[in-house]
Amino acid sequence: MSGWLSVGMVAVPLLGALLLLVAADALRPVLRVYGMAVSGVTLGLAVVMVAMFDYGQAARPQFTVDVAWIPGLDLRFQLGVDGISLPLIALTALLTFLCFAYLGWGDGAGPGQLLRPRAGGARPRALVFTLLVLEVGMIGTFLALDLLLFFVFFEIVLVPMYFLIAIWGGERRRAAAIKFILYTLLGSVVMLLGLLLIWAQAGTLDIVALAQGHGTGMSRAVQVVAFVAVGLGLAVKTPMWPLHTWLPDAHTEAPTVGSVLLAGVLLKMGTYGFARIAIPVLPEGAAVVAPWLGALAVVGIVYGALACLAQRDLKRMIAYSSVGHMGFVLLGFATLTPTGINGALFANIAHGLITGLLFFLAGAIKDRYHTADIPSLGGGMLATLPRLGAVLTFAAIASLGLPGLAGFWGEMLALFGAFQPAESLPRGLFLTFMVIGGLGAVLTAAYFLVMLSRVTHGAPAAAGGVVPVGVPGPGAGGEGVVGRLSATLPEAPDERPVHPLPEARDERLVHPLPEAPDERPVHALPAAAGPPGMADIRRHELVAWVPLIGLILLFGLWPGLLLSLTTPAVQILLGALP
Repeated sequence: MSGWLSVGMVAVPLLGALLLLVAADALRPVLRVYGMAVSGVTLGLAVVMVAMFDYGQAARPQFTVDVAWIPGLDLRFQLGVDGISLPLIALTALLTFLCFAYLGWGDGAGPGQLLRPRAGGARPRALVFTLLVLEVGMIGTFLALDLLLFFVFFEIVLVPMYFLIAIWGGERRRAAAIKFILYTLLGSVVMLLGLLLIWAQAGTLDIVALAQGHGTGMSRAVQVVAFVAVGLGLAVKTPMWPLHTWLPDAHTEAPTVGSVLLAGVLLKMGTYGFARIAIPVLPEGAAVVAPWLGALAVVGIVYGALACLAQRDLKRMIAYSSVGHMGFVLLGFATLTPTGINGALFANIAHGLITGLLFFLAGAIKDRYHTADIPSLGGGMLATLPRLGAVLTFAAIASLGLPGLAGFWGEMLALFGAFQPAESLPRGLFLTFMVIGGLGAVLTAAYFLVMLSRVTHGAPAAAGGVVPVGVPGPGAGGEGVVGRLSATLPEAPDERPVHPLPEARDERLVHPLPEAPDERPVHALPAAAGPPGMADIRRHELVAWVPLIGLILLFGLWPGLLLSLTTPAVQILLGALP
């Protein structure tokens, strides 16, 4: 059977991580390419899975594995893939591989790369190990067809992400990592109680059987309690307002690859739980809680947009934008309609691609300017770094939902689902949600356009008279690191006052000496010239970004590629609703 593909998707990164522990010395010379090789094999298995998937049976689990795990407790190791999980598995494998390519391409010692010297040590072997364990948990969550197995994989992710932030993060990394682990662990405890309640009432942990049972064996009150418990745990990971406060700190302090995987995959684990467990297994609970879920979703949309308008830090602004975008995903789920849920699932993938690209870009900007503070960047990036500025403009426009790019379809379908929600839901209330969500979409365009006007447009020295200047450093290929010099010009040498020297000194020293070459005044760079010594887009960045740009265009122009995959599975999922 083809179940070996599902097992291989989890086993390959797990074995790769274990091999790092037992053969560390032997692998040290090839560490730069080791992560790329292991994640590349995993990506290859994902491509084979996409190619072999029976799209005519997208609602049925495929590549299934069902073996006894703990016979005494009737626990089974069940894996499988359907139209809902397949895109997320492929996205996870792709983003992980691109993160390793970003870290190791070339000599691996460029800005932001694996072998780049860091304060306290780079710890490249530990970083590769952490990312591989993280990939095990992420892919396993989307493959699991058993409630307890789902929870195990869901929790595996927390430990490597904690260390990724705490060890390789920014100055306030420890506080951000502790906040992340406390929020997610508390949410997981509540979710576990809900899963155990389902098990106690239904007598099985089989997710497929539970979904086919449509809540059989559980009263309406039990379903409501279980949905709230499971939903709270998922909402923390999504994150849903007001349980989102861990996210901006985690994103701001995480390294570039940590932010990419956190936004691109980890947030999707929360929303995936609504589609895989909460809605199909607890249909009556979903119908009761849906108006509240929709209300919190639209508050998150507007709150996230307003918070973005107030941000000075680029990474923090992108983090708050995720709160708003995930609000559209939750609104789509709250409608309990095929249109809305398809929109939510589409927005999941689009957000992973676009926000992953945005965090790659934010990391590249911080590597060059040594700051992510928007006013301090000085503007004029399209003049000084035209390619980087162009890609940032593309990603921002995709995120604000321009038609023809992937970000448009998910938000539009979620709002359209709110226009005509499920019959059991109050239409007037959801029409209000649609209007508020539309306002949030306008605000989304506003904060991205404001950011672009401050970062990419204008003269290079528009903000505070500061211009980035490259100075020689240890970067790969002789690339410079970025200094920050004032563009304010000092007085010309011949206009400076000459102070008389003591008479005992040599007569020749009375006249001022010319300044040494490295002490000459630094003049502002002309708007059309880039900063000397600062690379525009480096090779390892190009390798990581181009696939994301291509997929954003592909799914924006042909949304049916995803919608045709998710629609059959969504129809089965909604068969559980009253």
